[in-house]
Amino acid sequence: MEIKLYLRMLQRGWWIVVLTALIAVNVALIAAALTQPVYRASARFSVSPNATLVTGADVITSLEALDKRSIVVTYAEFLNSTRIYNETLGALQLTPTDVLKYKHSTVVLPDANILALTVEGPDPQLVAILANSVGERAVAHIKDLYKVYDIALLDPAIPPVAPVSPQPLRDAGLALILGLIIGAVLAIVREQIRVPLESYRNRMSTDTISLAYNRRFFDRQLEEEIVQNAGDSLSLGLVRLEGLSGLIDTLPQPLTQQLLRQVTTILRRELRGNDMIARWDDISFAVMLPSTPETAATRTLTRIEQALSSPIKLDQYGESVRMSPAVSVSTRRKDETAAELLARSEEELERNRQLSSTETG
Repeated sequence: MEIKLYLRMLQRGWWIVVLTALIAVNVALIAAALTQPVYRASARFSVSPNATLVTGADVITSLEALDKRSIVVTYAEFLNSTRIYNETLGALQLTPTDVLKYKHSTVVLPDANILALTVEGPDPQLVAILANSVGERAVAHIKDLYKVYDIALLDPAIPPVAPVSPQPLRDAGLALILGLIIGAVLAIVREQIRVPLESYRNRMSTDTISLAYNRRFFDRQLEEEIVQNAGDSLSLGLVRLEGLSGLIDTLPQPLTQQLLRQVTTILRRELRGNDMIARWDDISFAVMLPSTPETAATRTLTRIEQALSSPIKLDQYGESVRMSPAVSVSTRRKDETAAELLARSEEELERNRQLSSTETG
C-alpha cells in the first residue's frame, strides 16, 4: 500500500524528477567541459631473489621471505619517496611549481610481488616520463642498498591516449542516476508537505457540518470570479430549506450533519463541475454558476427545488424530513459588484418566500 502511495506521489511530481535529472546532467556536462583533463600512466616493477647471489636452498628461503610482504612494501616506499621524486624532477630540469598538479603513488598488487607506480597529471607525455624516471631512480637506489632481492622494470609507462577524468559520458550517466534519485526524493517530500497544506486549506474553506464551502470562502471566490471574468455571465442562486426552520437548533448534531450533507450531495448532483456550493446560513445554501445566463440558471435552480422537495429519509432514525425549499436566481448586471449581487439575491429569495407563503395560505 505504501509503495502505491509513493508511486502516486512520483506520478504527480514527475516533472520535478525530470527537471532535476536534466539539471544534474547539464551540470555534469558543463563541469566536464570546464575541468582540466587528468591523465594517468603506470609503470610496473617485479621483485625477485637475485639469481647471482641466491642459489639452491636459499632461493626457497628467499621466496618465503617475499611472501611475508615486508621486502615488497619496503621497495614500494622507495618508489613513493619524496626525496627520490624531487631528485627526478631536478634531473628532468623541473621545479616543484611545474608539477603542482601532478601526484604519484605506489601500490603492491595483491597476491603478487609486483609494484605499480602511478603518476597523474594534465600532460599525458609528462606523466609517462615521470613514472619511468622515478622508477628508474628508485631501482638504482634499491640495488645499491639491497643485493639479495632484485627489482626490475616489468612494464614501462606509456603516454595515455584518453584522460581518466573528466569522462563526460560516464559523468553524465552518474549525474542522471543521481538526479533521478534526488528528484524522486524532492517529489515525495513536496507531496508530503503539500497534502497537509491542502488539508489545512480545505478545513479553512469548508463548512464541517455540510461539507460545502463556508460563506467566507464563497464571498471571496465570488469577488474573484467577477474581477477575473467581468465580461462573462454569472448567476447566483440561493436555496433556503424552510422545512428546517425552527427545527435545526433542536436536532442532535449527528442528525443535522447527516441532513445537510445529503442536501450538499443533491446540490452537487444537479450542478456542473465548475459550479460552487456554500452553506449560506443555518438553513440556506448559495450556488455560484459561472458562465451561466439567466435562463439556464433558472432551469438549474428549478431542478434543485424539485430534487429537494422530496422528503429526505434518515434510515437509522426511521424518519423522513421535508426540506420545503425556497429558491432565488439572480444574474449579474453590468458593473454590479459582488455585494450588490448578493443583496439582490437575498431580496429575491425573500420575495419568493413571501409569495410562497401567500399561495400556501
